[in-house]
Amino acid sequence: MVNDDLRSIGHTGAAGRGSKAASPSSAARSLAGGTKPAAKKAPAKAAAAKPAAKKAPAKKAPAKPAATKPAVTKTPAKKAPAKVAPGSAEAPKPAAQAAKKAPAKASAAKPAAKSAGRRAHLRAVPDQEAARATEATNTASEPNEAADPTKAAAKQSTEKPKKTEAPEQPALALDDIVKAVLEGAQRVLGADWERQLATIVASVRRRMSGNYEIDEFGLDTEVLEILNAGVGPIAEKWFRLEVRGIENIPAEGGALLVANHSGTVPVDGLITGYAVNKYTGRTMRALGADLVFKLPVVGEIARKSGATLACAQDAERLLTTGELAAVWPEGFKGVGKPFSERYKLQRFGRGGFVSAAMRAQVPIIPVSIVGAEEIYPLVGNIPSLARLLGIPYIPITPFFPLLGPLGLIPLPSKWIIEFGEPIRTDAYAPESADDPMLLFNVTDQVRENIQQTLYRLLGERGNPFS
Repeated sequence: MVNDDLRSIGHTGAAGRGSKAASPSSAARSLAGGTKPAAKKAPAKAAAAKPAAKKAPAKKAPAKPAATKPAVTKTPAKKAPAKVAPGSAEAPKPAAQAAKKAPAKASAAKPAAKSAGRRAHLRAVPDQEAARATEATNTASEPNEAADPTKAAAKQSTEKPKKTEAPEQPALALDDIVKAVLEGAQRVLGADWERQLATIVASVRRRMSGNYEIDEFGLDTEVLEILNAGVGPIAEKWFRLEVRGIENIPAEGGALLVANHSGTVPVDGLITGYAVNKYTGRTMRALGADLVFKLPVVGEIARKSGATLACAQDAERLLTTGELAAVWPEGFKGVGKPFSERYKLQRFGRGGFVSAAMRAQVPIIPVSIVGAEEIYPLVGNIPSLARLLGIPYIPITPFFPLLGPLGLIPLPSKWIIEFGEPIRTDAYAPESADDPMLLFNVTDQVRENIQQTLYRLLGERGNPFS
């Protein structure tokens, strides 16, 4: 280093010319213990800088004033503007092409030059780039809700749920309502629903006007028509009623129908009366027990539908006047028998119905009813409570009283009613009705006829619910 200084000063004759390290200020800084010459860090002239200097950032160290020699600490001479490598702290952004050409001030002591450079940089940035930078800054500053499930759940809980409006239902037209009512009436009342509905309406109209008549037994034909119109759909649709031997019923004159009794609830009397009225056009006059007529509502309906008390006087009077009477000799013993004894006929009494038929000289027609035993399967009874209430029995079925009112709905079993061949009584004299042996023999003949017919019909029917 000493040789270089001597050669630059002694031989050239002009100190500091051609070398920055040989200048008086550089020599003074080296003698005072200052920093190393800047020539080793950055080239003096920007034109002589190597291409590699553009990649490595050139750091400029501010000159430190000498503490011992104040005469030497002079403001350094202005250096030639040097290009600042990109990526340095003072270098402008790559988007600002005009800022690359603007010379940066080498001195860090002048804040005015730095602020001027910043203003120039802001003026050079296009509006579109500034908008993009602002949007990126806002996006980066917002918290990532997907990364933080707790914040996302808190935000969803604070948001009010949107009310979803139900789609508007189309208004039901009057034509659709009328059509639905007509279809329902057709299904319930059958193909001739118009005639039956007209009959019901006409009967109600006459009933309200008081224009009706009853016979000496209390039969009201209008009430009977309404009752048959209501029983018909149940018999045809629910029980799928099948009627056989209807030709054995005489078209006119008196006759006595004798049928088996079952079903827990005496529904078989209503179904038999409906079948007779439908297929023959005649009115069946049922002979019932005195308990039926003691019931508040049932007794009144039974009277108006043609039923009367099962006594010898009423039975003979009906048969002698040409009426079609019906009796169920088993009584409450047949209706209230358990399901395990179904279709096993009970005792037919002392033959009072045979005596009435002999005195009136009318035929006895055995009637066998299959299907009534399954509508209310009787599995139990409460005799103590029945005696307290004054009724024969209180039935317990698989559905009643467990299901309450729903247990009163009968099961849809298949029904078959067969009217057997008439048993003539006119071959006996009317005085023969006083012979107990004859009454017993004829009564047993009618009972055996019905029992054998029940066994045959059960084999033909098969499954009662198929």
